[in-house]
This record gives sequence, structure tokens and C-alpha cells, in this order.
Amino acid sequence: SYRTQLFYDVDLEALVNDMNSSLESLYSSCNTHTETAPLLHNSHVHTPHHGHAPHRRGPRSQRPTPPIPLSCPQERLCRSQPVHINAFMRLQEEQQQCRPSSLPAVINPFPELCTPTGSPILGLIHTTDNHIIKVYSEDGAGKVVEVPADMRARDVCQLLVYKSHCLDDNSWSLVEHHPLLGLERCLEDHELVVQVQASMTSDSKFLFRKNYAKYEFFRNPLNFFPEQMVAWCQVSNGSIPQSQLLQNFLNSSSCPEVQGFLYLKESGRKSWKRLSMFLRRSGLYYSTKGSSKEPRHLQLLSDLEDSSVFTVTTGRKLHNAPTDYQFCIKPSKVRSECKELRMLCAEDDQSRTCWMTAFRLLKYGILLYQNYKSPQQRKSPVSHFSTPVRSVSENSLVAMDFSGRTGRVIENPLEAQSAAVEEGQTWRKRGHRMNALGSPSLLHPSSLSSVIHRTQLWFHGRIIREESHKMIMQQGQVDGLFLLRDSQSNPKAFVLTLCHHQKIRHFQILPCEEEGQMLFSLDDGSTKFTDLIHLVEFYQLNRGVLPCKLKHPCTAVAL
Repeated sequence: SYRTQLFYDVDLEALVNDMNSSLESLYSSCNTHTETAPLLHNSHVHTPHHGHAPHRRGPRSQRPTPPIPLSCPQERLCRSQPVHINAFMRLQEEQQQCRPSSLPAVINPFPELCTPTGSPILGLIHTTDNHIIKVYSEDGAGKVVEVPADMRARDVCQLLVYKSHCLDDNSWSLVEHHPLLGLERCLEDHELVVQVQASMTSDSKFLFRKNYAKYEFFRNPLNFFPEQMVAWCQVSNGSIPQSQLLQNFLNSSSCPEVQGFLYLKESGRKSWKRLSMFLRRSGLYYSTKGSSKEPRHLQLLSDLEDSSVFTVTTGRKLHNAPTDYQFCIKPSKVRSECKELRMLCAEDDQSRTCWMTAFRLLKYGILLYQNYKSPQQRKSPVSHFSTPVRSVSENSLVAMDFSGRTGRVIENPLEAQSAAVEEGQTWRKRGHRMNALGSPSLLHPSSLSSVIHRTQLWFHGRIIREESHKMIMQQGQVDGLFLLRDSQSNPKAFVLTLCHHQKIRHFQILPCEEEGQMLFSLDDGSTKFTDLIHLVEFYQLNRGVLPCKLKHPCTAVAL
């Protein structure tokens, strides 16, 4: 044991002397004159002062106390670089001052969570580059969505469609709504949502709704651009084809011009002034002298680059507008200053649609066409149909024949009509049999056929005529846009609201009883249906007495 203790003693003393010598040489080279304290405080092992060589003690018999073992926690050796004790204590004091007094120094119990920022665990938690937006539906319900800075409006709509389990028919849109100003517009699919949110006020919000007319001008451009309003249409006397009509707007080298009369609201007043306007790629101009196009008579009203066109949601009484067809040009940097808004009013709905559509085409150009073609190109690789892609409502409702082993699509219209009549007679016979057996669902006043339509997206219950007009206009006045609602004049009847040629019409659906069964008819009993679902499905395939087929249901999703 004495040999072992002596071995420890000699090694310990030599190690301490070597470390103190290294420390002295380090500080002497840096011209440091502070005293160095020994690393091990032992009454029998000490370090000499500067300039003295280390020396060894005598045998162990001359020492009164045994050496401290290496296993002692207070004097355990750290095999690392020598550190000056005074500087180390000063560093500890600075760390204690930087730490808040209310937060004690607690050891992290989960060190495995302190991984680099690129780890998959923290990638879902730390969202420094993401932004929080809240999107509202028509019923006022909202959903919080976390989006990155480079997320487009179309991507946000697809995310909401996925979360709300809606039908993705590429007609959903994100709406920028300003309730205090009474303005709203549909965001273009390529716009960055975070940038748009940065220009909005605290009272503004995003809405999630359908917009069937977003790219309708690509399908029927002549309905959106009257000949008398587009300058180069007058030269060709209306013989210009539809493709060339849009090509002039999309081609940046061409110079189309939309002209006509608009009412301009004077700044700070409620009076309006009728002026001759000209919309070009460089901006919107008005003539100070009649309809003159001379440069000295044209005054710039608004540019297209830093402005957006909005629809006015408030009535004409608020701004004392001369007509109901108002729209507004709002600079992107302006948030709530009404003086910077350019309130305009058209003479009819068609001219207002022409002005607003031309504004979008001249501002964004080919980007709108790319947005229009993007959903079709995305679906084309997986499509098994050789015919052009139509709307989802048309593709999902076709006449089928299941008489054989496999079903087939009935392409002949006459055969499809006869199949529809035959199916309707089959359902009517089945209803007679159930009525003869005393089915309570048919005998009870609140039968299934009288309430099953309330589960459909196109049925909106007890809304007034003005509310149905508002919903049709918000979702785009395209041919075949429809909804059903309860009648206000007849509590047992219903009303079909349909849009055709940008005009909204109403058709009453009356109940009629036949052999004890309640039926519904739209044409005074010539064609009868057991419930409203069968009625809608029939007129989606056949026009009948309606001006057009039912194509697009006016829906309101709940987020």
C-alpha cells in the first residue's frame, strides 16, 4: 500500500508542477503580472512563485497527512487546457449577471430536443418563415391557416378545399374584403397571400367563396367586350375572331384600348361627373374636352401597376351613385384613406364587367392565361378522356345505361331523354307501391321527399330575393348558375333562381298532389318529380322550359 500511495503522490505532484509551469510560461509571454494560484490547494503540494524552479518534497515519512486521492470530487483533475482561475471566476460572474434573477439555472431535462434547426422534429415546430392568416366563409365562420411567405392564392384555396372536404373544381377563390370601405376583389391565383395581407388593415379579412366567372372571358370573350367599347373592334367591324380578340390583350406589343363613358366621384364630395374614359396599358385616362383623344386633353386618373380594381359592395345610396354598377380603383399602398380611392360608376352591368375585365387583362397579361390553363395541364396526364375537360358538374351528371354487364354512357340526346322519362316513371311506380303499403314516410306531412333537398349545397332555405341576387353576383354571373330557396309568397312552394346572359331570373316550383302523393313541378304540372333533387338532376341534363341548363350550383361552404 505504501508503494501505491507513493506512486500516486509522485504522479500527482509532477502533474501539478507541469501544469503550473505551463501556466506561468503562458502568462509570462503575455506580460501578465498577476499571481497564479495553484490548481490544487494542498498544504504539502504548492507551486513556486515566478522565476523559481519546482522542487520535490522528501520521503513520505516526513509528511504528516496522506495525499488526497484522485477519486475525490473536489480535487478531481480535468485533462484539458490550463485556464486562469481569476479569469474563469470573472466569466462565471458575467454569466450569472446575464441570467434573469427570476429564472434559476435549471438543467435541460430534454437535451435530445435541442437539435439543429434543420432537423425534422423542429421543422414542424419552428415556423419563423410562416405567417398566420384567418379565412372566413359566407356564414361568418373562420379558419386559421399557416402559410409560408411564397404561398399563392391558388395554393391556399386548395388547402382549404382539402381541409373542408369540398369539391375541387378550380372555381374556388380567395377574396380580399374591406368592410369599412365596402370593397372586395378576388385575388388572382398567382398573387402571394402574405404580400396582400401586408397591405390590408386590421378590419379587413379574407373570404373563401366560389367564383365561376373568374376565367369565363377566356371561354366567351365576345360576351365581355362589346364592339363599341374596344377600339380595334370598330376597325374590323366585329369580324375579329375570339382568339385574336384575347390575343391583342395578352400580347404586350399590341395596344388595345377600352373606351366609353363613366361617372367619376369628385374627391371630398358626393357629386359625380360623367367623363369620357380611355383604358390603356399605361393607365386609365379621362378627357378634359369631350371625347378628344389628343394627348393634351388626356389626364391620367390611375396607373395599372400599383392599383387594383374592386367591386363596391355597398348600395348606391351611401355614395349617392347615379347607377347601381359601381366599381373602384384602389392603390395598393393605400389602406383606409378614402380620398385616394377612385370611385367609378358604369351605365350598365355589361360595361362595368368590360372595364373590370380589361383592367385585369392589361395589368397581368399572360399570367392570367397561365392561371387559366394551369388546372387543365395538371389534370391532363391523369385524364382518361379524349374529349376536352368540362366542368365537374357536367362530367358528374351523364345519362348511363346499366342494362348490360357493364354500364355505358348514353351519348344520343334522344335516348338520354327517354331514359330519364323511364327512370322517372319507375320512381313514380315505386312511390305508388310504398304508398299502397302505408309507408309512414310518404303519408306523414313531413315526408322524406319534402325535406331531403335541405341537405343539398344548392338549397339555401329561407333567404329573400335580394340575398339570392347578391349570392349569384358574388359567385359570378355565368350562364347556368343557380340556387333553390323557399318561396316567400307561398309557404309550400320553392323558387329556382337562375342566371342567364348576366340576368337573374326566378322560377316558382309548385307542389301538386297526385293519387295521394306530393309531387313538384316547374312547368304547371307538365313534368312532375317526387322531390327537388330529381327536379334539379333532370334540368341539369335537359333545358326544358328554362333558358339554359342548370350547370353551376351556388354553394356556401362552412369552414
